[in-house]
Amino acid sequence: MRPPVVIAVVTYNSAHDLPGLIDGLPAALAGVSSWRVVVADNASSDGSAAVARKLLPTAEVVETGGNLGYAAGVNACMARAKDGEALFVLNADVRLEPGSVARLLDAFEDPRVGVAVPEVTRPSGEPEPTLRRRPTPLRVLGDSVLGRRAVAFPLLSEEIPVGSHEQPDWANGATLLVSPRVWPRVGPWRAELFLYSEEVDYCLRVKDAGWSIRQVKGARAVHRGGEVASAPALWAQLVTNRVVHAARWNGAVGARIVWGALVAAQVARLPLRRGTHLAALRALLSGRQALLAGRPTNPAAPSDFDGERR
Repeated sequence: MRPPVVIAVVTYNSAHDLPGLIDGLPAALAGVSSWRVVVADNASSDGSAAVARKLLPTAEVVETGGNLGYAAGVNACMARAKDGEALFVLNADVRLEPGSVARLLDAFEDPRVGVAVPEVTRPSGEPEPTLRRRPTPLRVLGDSVLGRRAVAFPLLSEEIPVGSHEQPDWANGATLLVSPRVWPRVGPWRAELFLYSEEVDYCLRVKDAGWSIRQVKGARAVHRGGEVASAPALWAQLVTNRVVHAARWNGAVGARIVWGALVAAQVARLPLRRGTHLAALRALLSGRQALLAGRPTNPAAPSDFDGERR
Protein backbone atom coordinates (compact mmCIF):
# COMPACT_ATOMS: atom_id res chain seq x y z
CA MET A 1 0.00 0.00 0.00
CA ARG A 2 1.30 3.44 -0.88
CA PRO A 3 2.39 5.53 2.10
CA PRO A 4 0.71 8.84 3.00
CA VAL A 5 2.35 12.01 1.71
CA VAL A 6 3.12 15.34 3.32
CA ILE A 7 3.76 17.99 0.68
CA ALA A 8 6.36 20.55 1.76
CA VAL A 9 6.08 23.87 -0.09
CA VAL A 10 8.49 26.72 0.68
CA THR A 11 7.26 30.17 -0.32
CA TYR A 12 8.74 33.63 -0.56
CA ASN A 13 6.59 36.10 -2.50
CA SER A 14 4.99 33.17 -4.28
CA ALA A 15 1.35 34.35 -4.35
CA HIS A 16 1.34 34.34 -8.15
CA ASP A 17 2.50 30.70 -8.29
CA LEU A 18 0.45 29.09 -5.54
CA PRO A 19 -2.93 28.92 -7.33
CA GLY A 20 -1.56 26.80 -10.17
CA LEU A 21 0.26 24.45 -7.82
CA ILE A 22 -2.66 23.99 -5.44
CA ASP A 23 -5.29 23.63 -8.17
CA GLY A 24 -3.39 20.72 -9.66
CA LEU A 25 -2.77 18.78 -6.46
CA PRO A 26 -5.97 16.66 -6.34
CA ALA A 27 -5.39 15.26 -9.83
CA ALA A 28 -1.65 14.86 -9.23
CA LEU A 29 -2.39 12.86 -6.07
CA ALA A 30 -5.00 10.57 -7.61
CA GLY A 31 -4.45 7.08 -6.23
CA VAL A 32 -2.82 8.35 -3.03
CA SER A 33 -5.00 7.45 -0.07
CA SER A 34 -3.84 10.17 2.31
CA TRP A 35 -2.05 13.46 1.79
CA ARG A 36 -1.71 16.87 3.36
CA VAL A 37 0.13 20.11 2.67
CA VAL A 38 2.51 22.11 4.86
CA VAL A 39 3.55 25.55 3.58
CA ALA A 40 6.59 27.26 5.12
CA ASP A 41 6.40 30.98 4.31
CA ASN A 42 9.62 32.96 4.63
CA ALA A 43 8.06 36.34 5.52
CA SER A 44 6.54 37.04 2.11
CA SER A 45 5.43 40.61 1.47
CA ASP A 46 2.81 39.63 -1.14
CA GLY A 47 0.41 37.72 1.09
CA SER A 48 1.59 34.23 0.12
CA ALA A 49 0.62 32.78 3.49
CA ALA A 50 -2.89 34.23 3.24
CA VAL A 51 -3.24 32.93 -0.33
CA ALA A 52 -2.26 29.43 0.80
CA ARG A 53 -4.80 29.50 3.64
CA LYS A 54 -7.57 30.75 1.35
CA LEU A 55 -6.94 28.30 -1.49
CA LEU A 56 -6.35 25.28 0.73
CA PRO A 57 -7.91 25.74 4.18
CA THR A 58 -6.68 22.31 5.25
CA ALA A 59 -3.05 23.28 4.71
CA GLU A 60 -0.82 23.90 7.69
CA VAL A 61 0.87 27.24 7.09
CA VAL A 62 4.05 27.88 9.05
CA GLU A 63 5.28 31.47 9.10
CA THR A 64 9.02 31.30 9.73
CA GLY A 65 9.34 34.98 10.66
CA GLY A 66 12.04 35.88 8.15
CA ASN A 67 13.57 35.05 4.81
CA LEU A 68 15.48 32.09 6.19
CA GLY A 69 16.12 30.37 2.86
CA TYR A 70 14.90 27.28 1.05
CA ALA A 71 16.65 24.70 3.23
CA ALA A 72 15.31 26.22 6.45
CA GLY A 73 11.82 26.24 4.94
CA VAL A 74 12.11 22.57 4.05
CA ASN A 75 13.22 21.85 7.60
CA ALA A 76 10.22 23.73 9.00
CA CYS A 77 7.97 21.44 6.95
CA MET A 78 9.96 18.34 7.83
CA ALA A 79 9.55 19.11 11.53
CA ARG A 80 5.81 18.65 11.03
CA ALA A 81 6.07 15.40 9.08
CA LYS A 82 4.88 12.23 10.78
CA ASP A 83 6.42 8.79 10.92
CA GLY A 84 5.43 6.78 7.86
CA GLU A 85 4.80 9.79 5.61
CA ALA A 86 6.75 10.39 2.41
CA LEU A 87 8.07 13.95 2.26
CA PHE A 88 7.44 15.69 -1.07
CA VAL A 89 9.56 18.85 -1.40
CA LEU A 90 8.06 21.18 -4.00
CA ASN A 91 8.73 24.64 -5.36
CA ALA A 92 5.62 26.77 -5.72
CA ASP A 93 6.33 27.15 -9.45
CA VAL A 94 6.06 23.40 -10.13
CA ARG A 95 2.97 21.93 -11.79
CA LEU A 96 2.45 18.21 -11.29
CA GLU A 97 0.68 16.20 -13.96
CA PRO A 98 -2.26 13.91 -13.05
CA GLY A 99 -1.30 10.66 -11.33
CA SER A 100 2.33 11.67 -10.98
CA VAL A 101 2.63 11.26 -7.22
CA ALA A 102 1.31 7.68 -7.16
CA ARG A 103 3.87 6.75 -9.81
CA LEU A 104 6.63 8.31 -7.74
CA LEU A 105 5.49 6.49 -4.60
CA ASP A 106 5.54 3.17 -6.45
CA ALA A 107 9.30 3.59 -6.82
CA PHE A 108 9.61 3.00 -3.08
CA GLU A 109 8.49 -0.61 -3.55
CA ASP A 110 12.19 -1.04 -4.21
CA PRO A 111 13.65 -0.48 -0.72
CA ARG A 112 16.91 0.71 -2.26
CA VAL A 113 15.24 3.89 -3.60
CA GLY A 114 15.50 6.81 -1.21
CA VAL A 115 14.40 9.73 -3.40
CA ALA A 116 12.07 9.64 -6.40
CA VAL A 117 11.85 12.50 -8.91
CA PRO A 118 9.67 13.09 -11.96
CA GLU A 119 10.56 13.82 -15.55
CA VAL A 120 10.53 17.61 -15.78
CA THR A 121 9.81 19.93 -18.66
CA ARG A 122 9.86 23.70 -18.96
CA PRO A 123 6.60 25.55 -19.77
CA SER A 124 7.63 25.50 -23.44
CA GLY A 125 7.58 21.70 -23.39
CA GLU A 126 11.36 21.47 -23.62
CA PRO A 127 12.79 18.75 -21.34
CA GLU A 128 14.65 20.15 -18.36
CA PRO A 129 17.82 18.27 -17.37
CA THR A 130 17.41 17.88 -13.60
CA LEU A 131 19.69 14.92 -12.89
CA ARG A 132 23.31 15.39 -11.90
CA ARG A 133 26.49 13.51 -11.11
CA ARG A 134 28.41 13.98 -7.88
CA PRO A 135 30.33 17.28 -8.00
CA THR A 136 34.10 16.90 -8.20
CA PRO A 137 36.81 19.53 -8.64
CA LEU A 138 37.44 18.18 -12.15
CA ARG A 139 33.76 18.56 -13.09
CA VAL A 140 33.62 22.10 -11.73
CA LEU A 141 36.75 22.88 -13.72
CA GLY A 142 35.23 21.31 -16.85
CA ASP A 143 31.96 23.19 -16.50
CA SER A 144 33.84 26.44 -15.84
CA VAL A 145 36.14 26.16 -18.83
CA LEU A 146 33.95 24.41 -21.40
CA GLY A 147 30.46 25.57 -20.42
CA ARG A 148 27.72 23.59 -22.16
CA ARG A 149 30.30 21.70 -24.21
CA ALA A 150 31.37 19.85 -21.07
CA VAL A 151 28.07 17.91 -21.04
CA ALA A 152 29.49 15.58 -23.70
CA PHE A 153 32.21 14.41 -21.28
CA PRO A 154 30.92 12.69 -18.10
CA LEU A 155 34.19 13.21 -16.23
CA LEU A 156 33.99 16.95 -16.91
CA SER A 157 30.33 17.71 -16.25
CA GLU A 158 27.76 17.16 -13.51
CA GLU A 159 24.82 17.29 -15.91
CA ILE A 160 23.30 14.00 -17.02
CA PRO A 161 21.65 14.44 -20.44
CA VAL A 162 17.90 13.95 -20.69
CA GLY A 163 17.10 10.38 -21.73
CA SER A 164 20.25 8.87 -20.30
CA HIS A 165 19.92 5.72 -18.20
CA GLU A 166 22.81 6.77 -15.96
CA GLN A 167 21.99 6.69 -12.26
CA PRO A 168 22.10 10.19 -10.76
CA ASP A 169 23.85 11.27 -7.59
CA TRP A 170 21.53 14.21 -7.03
CA ALA A 171 18.54 15.96 -8.58
CA ASN A 172 17.17 19.49 -8.70
CA GLY A 173 15.57 20.41 -5.39
CA ALA A 174 12.42 21.88 -6.96
CA THR A 175 10.67 18.49 -6.82
CA LEU A 176 11.98 15.69 -4.61
CA LEU A 177 9.90 12.91 -3.05
CA VAL A 178 11.77 11.46 -0.08
CA SER A 179 10.93 7.98 1.17
CA PRO A 180 9.43 7.63 4.67
CA ARG A 181 12.38 5.36 5.45
CA VAL A 182 14.89 8.03 4.56
CA TRP A 183 14.17 11.50 5.92
CA PRO A 184 14.10 10.42 9.59
CA ARG A 185 17.51 8.78 9.12
CA VAL A 186 19.25 11.40 6.99
CA GLY A 187 17.98 14.33 9.05
CA PRO A 188 17.41 17.99 8.19
CA TRP A 189 18.78 19.95 5.26
CA ARG A 190 21.74 22.22 5.97
CA ALA A 191 19.95 25.51 6.59
CA GLU A 192 23.13 27.61 6.54
CA LEU A 193 23.39 26.97 2.79
CA PHE A 194 20.24 29.09 2.39
CA LEU A 195 19.81 28.45 -1.33
CA TYR A 196 21.78 26.38 -3.89
CA SER A 197 23.91 23.31 -3.14
CA GLU A 198 21.57 22.41 -0.26
CA GLU A 199 19.82 19.74 -2.33
CA VAL A 200 23.22 18.49 -3.58
CA ASP A 201 24.36 18.01 -0.01
CA TYR A 202 21.10 16.32 1.01
CA CYS A 203 21.01 13.91 -1.93
CA LEU A 204 24.63 12.93 -1.44
CA ARG A 205 23.89 12.19 2.20
CA VAL A 206 21.02 9.98 1.02
CA LYS A 207 23.36 8.21 -1.40
CA ASP A 208 26.10 7.77 1.17
CA ALA A 209 23.56 6.25 3.56
CA GLY A 210 22.96 3.50 0.99
CA TRP A 211 19.87 4.65 -0.96
CA SER A 212 19.56 5.68 -4.59
CA ILE A 213 17.99 8.61 -6.45
CA ARG A 214 15.57 7.47 -9.16
CA GLN A 215 13.79 9.38 -11.91
CA VAL A 216 10.42 7.73 -12.54
CA LYS A 217 9.28 7.35 -16.12
CA GLY A 218 5.72 8.53 -16.64
CA ALA A 219 5.69 10.79 -13.57
CA ARG A 220 5.81 14.28 -15.03
CA ALA A 221 6.04 17.85 -13.83
CA VAL A 222 6.41 21.30 -15.37
CA HIS A 223 8.88 23.69 -13.75
CA ARG A 224 8.89 27.37 -14.61
CA GLY A 225 12.27 27.99 -13.03
CA GLY A 226 13.91 31.20 -11.92
CA GLU A 227 16.22 33.96 -12.91
CA VAL A 228 19.44 32.83 -11.28
CA ALA A 229 21.40 33.54 -14.46
CA SER A 230 20.24 37.17 -14.50
CA ALA A 231 20.08 38.06 -10.78
CA PRO A 232 23.53 39.03 -9.44
CA ALA A 233 22.86 38.14 -5.79
CA LEU A 234 21.43 34.75 -6.73
CA TRP A 235 24.31 33.95 -9.05
CA ALA A 236 26.83 34.93 -6.38
CA GLN A 237 24.96 32.68 -3.95
CA LEU A 238 25.08 29.72 -6.34
CA VAL A 239 28.76 30.17 -7.19
CA THR A 240 30.06 30.70 -3.66
CA ASN A 241 28.09 27.75 -2.32
CA ARG A 242 29.87 25.50 -4.81
CA VAL A 243 33.12 26.35 -3.03
CA VAL A 244 31.50 25.65 0.35
CA HIS A 245 30.29 22.30 -0.94
CA ALA A 246 33.77 21.41 -2.23
CA ALA A 247 35.37 22.35 1.08
CA ARG A 248 33.02 20.05 2.95
CA TRP A 249 33.06 17.13 0.54
CA ASN A 250 36.38 17.34 -1.34
CA GLY A 251 38.79 18.72 1.24
CA ALA A 252 41.13 21.70 1.24
CA VAL A 253 42.86 20.94 -2.06
CA GLY A 254 39.56 20.30 -3.83
CA ALA A 255 38.12 23.55 -2.48
CA ARG A 256 41.10 25.54 -3.78
CA ILE A 257 40.76 24.00 -7.23
CA VAL A 258 37.03 24.77 -7.31
CA TRP A 259 37.58 28.33 -6.04
CA GLY A 260 40.25 28.98 -8.69
CA ALA A 261 38.14 27.47 -11.49
CA LEU A 262 35.13 29.58 -10.55
CA VAL A 263 37.19 32.76 -10.29
CA ALA A 264 38.63 32.10 -13.76
CA ALA A 265 35.16 31.41 -15.16
CA GLN A 266 33.76 34.69 -13.84
CA VAL A 267 36.73 36.68 -15.15
CA ALA A 268 36.43 35.07 -18.59
CA ARG A 269 32.74 36.03 -18.75
CA LEU A 270 33.07 39.63 -17.54
CA PRO A 271 32.94 40.94 -21.16
CA LEU A 272 29.34 39.69 -21.33
CA ARG A 273 28.50 42.62 -18.98
CA ARG A 274 25.64 40.79 -17.26
CA GLY A 275 26.53 41.92 -13.76
CA THR A 276 26.10 38.41 -12.45
CA HIS A 277 29.69 37.39 -13.06
CA LEU A 278 31.07 40.57 -11.49
CA ALA A 279 28.94 40.00 -8.39
CA ALA A 280 30.12 36.40 -8.13
CA LEU A 281 33.77 37.39 -8.66
CA ARG A 282 33.59 39.97 -5.88
CA ALA A 283 31.95 37.44 -3.55
CA LEU A 284 34.57 34.79 -4.34
CA LEU A 285 37.46 37.18 -3.72
CA SER A 286 36.11 38.90 -0.61
CA GLY A 287 34.97 35.64 1.00
CA ARG A 288 37.88 33.45 -0.02
CA GLN A 289 39.09 32.50 3.47
CA ALA A 290 35.65 31.63 4.80
CA LEU A 291 34.60 29.78 1.65
CA LEU A 292 37.73 27.63 1.61
CA ALA A 293 36.97 26.76 5.24
CA GLY A 294 33.47 25.61 4.23
CA ARG A 295 31.56 28.60 5.63
CA PRO A 296 28.82 30.21 3.49
CA THR A 297 29.29 33.94 3.00
CA ASN A 298 26.66 35.17 0.62
CA PRO A 299 22.98 34.64 1.47
CA ALA A 300 20.89 36.02 -1.38
CA ALA A 301 19.35 39.44 -0.81
CA PRO A 302 15.53 39.33 -0.50
CA SER A 303 15.17 41.78 -3.41
CA ASP A 304 16.78 39.19 -5.69
CA PHE A 305 15.26 36.14 -4.02
CA ASP A 306 11.94 35.97 -5.86
CA GLY A 307 9.58 33.12 -5.15
CA GLU A 308 12.23 30.57 -4.10
CA ARG A 309 12.75 29.89 -7.80
CA ARG A 310 15.72 27.83 -8.84
